[in-house]
This record gives sequence, structure tokens and C-alpha cells, in this order.
Amino acid sequence: MLRNIKYMLLVIAAITVTSCDDDFLETKPTDAISSADALATAENMALILNGLHRGLYSQSQTILPGGNTARAGEHFWVPMGDALGGGIIHSANANNLGWRTTAQWLDHTDQTSLTNEILWYHRYNIIASSNAIINKATDGSIPEDARLKEIIGQAYTYRAYAYLSLVQHYAKGYLIGSPSTDPGVPLLFASEAPYTSAPRSTVQEIYDQMRLDIDTAISYFEEATSRPTGSAAGKSQLNIDVAYGLKARIALNSGDWRTAADAAKIARANYPLMDETDWKSGFNTTLLPEVIWGSNVIDTETTFFRSYFYLMCNTFNGSQNRNNPKIADKRLVDAIPDTDYRKDVFLIDAPNTNTSAANGEGGWANNTNPLYTTEEEFNAAEVFYRDLYGWTSAHNEHPYMHVKMLQKNPGTIDPDDIIYMRSSEMYLIEAEAETMLNNIAAAQAALRPLGEARDSAYDPTIYTTQDALMDHIKFQRGVELWGEGFLYTDKIRWDEGIDHAANGGSGASQVLYQDGFQQERPSVNNNWIFKIPQAEIDANPNIGPGDQN
Repeated sequence: MLRNIKYMLLVIAAITVTSCDDDFLETKPTDAISSADALATAENMALILNGLHRGLYSQSQTILPGGNTARAGEHFWVPMGDALGGGIIHSANANNLGWRTTAQWLDHTDQTSLTNEILWYHRYNIIASSNAIINKATDGSIPEDARLKEIIGQAYTYRAYAYLSLVQHYAKGYLIGSPSTDPGVPLLFASEAPYTSAPRSTVQEIYDQMRLDIDTAISYFEEATSRPTGSAAGKSQLNIDVAYGLKARIALNSGDWRTAADAAKIARANYPLMDETDWKSGFNTTLLPEVIWGSNVIDTETTFFRSYFYLMCNTFNGSQNRNNPKIADKRLVDAIPDTDYRKDVFLIDAPNTNTSAANGEGGWANNTNPLYTTEEEFNAAEVFYRDLYGWTSAHNEHPYMHVKMLQKNPGTIDPDDIIYMRSSEMYLIEAEAETMLNNIAAAQAALRPLGEARDSAYDPTIYTTQDALMDHIKFQRGVELWGEGFLYTDKIRWDEGIDHAANGGSGASQVLYQDGFQQERPSVNNNWIFKIPQAEIDANPNIGPGDQN
């Protein structure tokens, strides 16, 4: 069925896999272990999990036949959410790697695109690997001690995570469609070749499976060994808090508001909100107190010029950033109160030094900022920001460029961690769910800790209606979670389109952005749904051309 599936085994420092491709099966690296051995003990199964952990951020050719260096797992998938949604804005035309094409909406709408194919097979690799663990670990042949229960809990959580990603990208949004009849994605329970699946299940069936998986994961975690604490590597492991966080996401995106609010409160309980120093430190480590789950990117698995920070961190020393500083939607930034320190990470008055800037205002000769009345002032501002944030003299600057994501070692190509889940998100999930239940006071109470931690003048009680609260929650998610990958799925849930021209404009160039400049809302626009890879249609007897989105 799925020609690129293989499950991942971590042995020593290498990810070694077996595949349904006969040619691939004929070779066995000297540091590999057999499938039977990999599933023989709890500790061997933990090696498969470690392969999944690393597979989240490894270059895809290391885990998928036909993979490509330009798609390095969550390094690409996380910022893709904000690039598609119009939150991370390209200020100039730069080298592509599919990143510009993504923002232009020319990528996910093409069934032959690298993005559609690798995201699909990456998620099904996670599912197949999880199936291998679940099917063996629950067959009664290995005693279910606390360690094995931890491993089983992680496998069920991973499977739910992968299905959530698939159904949110390759199917119509739950809240804007007809989930009982809308086609979702295939359910896969096989753990070895030929990985035969059913045809596309409905969106409802996929959500039902996710709910079952995540509740099963939680039940196993309740009697499992605890996740290691005190290290960035420890937070790459999934635990009961991650499971509750995913439960909250699943519920939020399917309108199960009570469950979403309750699960979010549990998920965040052990992760205190960051203070201003931590929040401005660069979002480059999973050791930040808010982080519930993230990848600790190790040196041996760095992706250099394919990384999350390469794609959107303005201090990274790569041409994607030097020539194309990423900016935020100026309508969002301008709405942030001056009493909110998050406004500081968007450099409104950075000089536009890029003579190739898409807005045609780059260089002193085209300066439009009245703050700079002389070329000397303009040049001095450039040096000021460079010295403050550590980018090189080859880096360009641009108004509204961000410094939210900063490298530990700015101006280098060093790897940094990828954050997937924070307690701030959980506060915002709770607030949105309570708002949708029209529990005004409860929504205000959920917003208060986060808002007061960020804004010295914050008062949630001024938002007294459901509509006012929802508008404010959208704003808070836009600011707090900017660049962390949520905007695409948020807009689908809220049924909101993209219009970079409205209300004074976002700062994006229509010439550069092409189809991504304006998109009608998802409920009436199937371009929001990723195309099923043509390779899957060609290989899967249960999916034909008529099943294409």
C-alpha cells in the first residue's frame, strides 16, 4: 500500500529501518537489528521510540526511501503552518527549497509536490512504527511492567499525533464540514509489509480513532514510569502531560469544548509560565519551563540549512535569512499594547537595508521611516540591531522583522531545539473552549494568568461577550504562538481566509506571494486541503484518482 513506509529503530547513533521495498530489505547495515529482536524487550522497543524522536527532525532521506534533504521533518512542518497561514512573511525573494513555494500556495495544492508526499509518508511511518510497538507489547508475550506501559503510552500518543496531523492537512476541517461523510485518511493497523490499509476513512472515524488512542495512552501512562526530568533530551519523550495536551488539541479542533478545557488544564499543570527573560531568550531550547514537549536537536543529527531556524530565524547565517529577513504581519504587531513586552521581539523600526526588498523600499535611497533623517542615522540603526542580536554584516534588516526565535549562537549555523507544545497554548485552548461554551467568567479566568504574565496592564474583564472574547483569543494566539506553526489549523477551525491587503496590509508583497496573497475561507475553498500524493494514488489499490482532494 504505502510504498515508503518503514519503522524506525535507533541503534547507537544511527537510525536504521526496514522497508516494504524488496530491494531495501536485501541490505542490512552492520549496526541494525532484526524486526523480531527490535520488539523482543521493552528496552529494544524504546530504541524504536528513540528512532521516532529523532525522526521528527532528521532529514527525510535518512528515514524514508525517496526522502529529500529539503524536508527535514518538523524543521519544515512547524513553520509551514505559519507560512501557509500568512503569519511568517517573506520580505524578499530568496532561495527557495520549497519555502517560497509554500507561502505562495503552489506547493500543497500540487499532488506531485515534495511537501505533500513526504508529510504523508512521514506521518504513516510514525503510525507503522507505533503499530509495531502496540501490536507486540499488548499481545501478552511481555509482562506489562511500568516501563513497558510507558513505552506503550508513548506509542499510542505518537499514533494519535500522526493521525491528527494527517486529518488536519489532507481532509476538510471537522468544524467546517460534514465529518460523518467527509473523506479523511486511511486507517492503518499493520506493523509490517505490505502495510495494507482500508480506503479513506471518514473524518469522524479518524477523530474517533484518535480519541480512543489518546485515552488508551493516558491509561497506560497513569501506571507507567515517569519521564526523565532536568534535561532537554527528557522532553523529547512523550508522557501523560503530552497526551493530555494532544487530547486538548483533538477536542478543540472537533468542537468538544468541555473536554478541551479540562484536558488543557491537566496538561499545563507542571509547566509554569515563562517570565520576560525566558520569553525573550529565543525559543531555542526545550529546557524553558513552559515546554511540555519538543525535540532536543543533537549535533549529530543537525540539518544545517534545512532547519527550523534556517527557515525563519533572522540570526541564522544562511542566505534564506540574510537576503530575506522574516517579518510579522504589521497589523498584528501594531495591535500589541506598548505595555506588552512581546511587542519588543518585532523590530518595527529596523531599517530596510535590503535593496532587493519586495516592497521596493530597501536601502537608504528608498527610506520611508521618518525616524531616520540622515543616511548616518540609517546606517547607525543597522549597526545597533546587528550588535544587539548578533547577526552578521551580510544580514539584511527590515521593518517588523522578528527576533522571537534566536539562536543560542547567533550568526552561526548551529542547531537549536524545536518546541512543539507549551503551557501557554494550553491556557489559550482552555480560554477558547470556555468561550465557545459561553462561559464568559471561566474564559476570562483562563486568560488572566497568561495575559498578566505578558502585559503589565492586562485586564480580561473588558471582554464581556463571546464575540469579543473570541476576537481577543485569536489575537492572543497570534502573538503568543507566532512562528510556532498553529496559524494554518487555527484559520481552518475559525473558518477564516487570508487577505494580506485588508486593513492597511500585512506587509506582504502581492507580486511575491501570488496565490498566497488572498485565499477565501476554508469552508468554501478546497485549496486549504492538501492534495493526496500522486505516488500514494499510484501505489494504493484502495485509493484511486476519484479520491483526490
